[in-house]
Amino acid sequence: MAIKSTVFKAELQVADMDRGYYGTHALTLAQHPSENDERLMVRLLAYALHAVADDDPAPLAFANAMTEMDEPDLWRRSLVGDIELWVDVGQPDEKWLRKASHRSRELLLYLYGRNATLWWTQNQSALAKLGNLRARQIPAEASAALAGLAKRTMRLQCTVQDGHVWLGDGDQVVEVVLTELKG
Repeated sequence: MAIKSTVFKAELQVADMDRGYYGTHALTLAQHPSENDERLMVRLLAYALHAVADDDPAPLAFANAMTEMDEPDLWRRSLVGDIELWVDVGQPDEKWLRKASHRSRELLLYLYGRNATLWWTQNQSALAKLGNLRARQIPAEASAALAGLAKRTMRLQCTVQDGHVWLGDGDQVVEVVLTELKG
């Protein structure tokens, strides 16, 4: 018998002063058995940074990257099914990113963890050829601290201002300063 995903519910309030976006989202996240809390929360952070109104014709959605090899962690699809935004978190294979680059208008990568800098150094020259790729790095300390916010039921507030991000639950707040690796 296969191990089932763990379901997390989140009410996410976003105040993104850099984009002029303010909204509240009721989210259901499935945590694959092989996914840890850190990765789950990085996916949630990526959602907060690219969220649009729920009634937007092309809303941002969690995809099935952990179970479907042809899907990202998050994506925004047009009304005709074209992939406008493809978001991956972690350290995917360079070939996978090249394929994703050809399938989407915009490709975003959020690197995190202790080995993120090493991974970027090893793959930077190959990824430089992808014109629609933007890569950002989340400091290892911040991504580890985000894992501490993970609860089966969460009420989170995300504030973005001048490139700084604060994600908190009322008891603790994690500050994330993203490093733009490729813009």
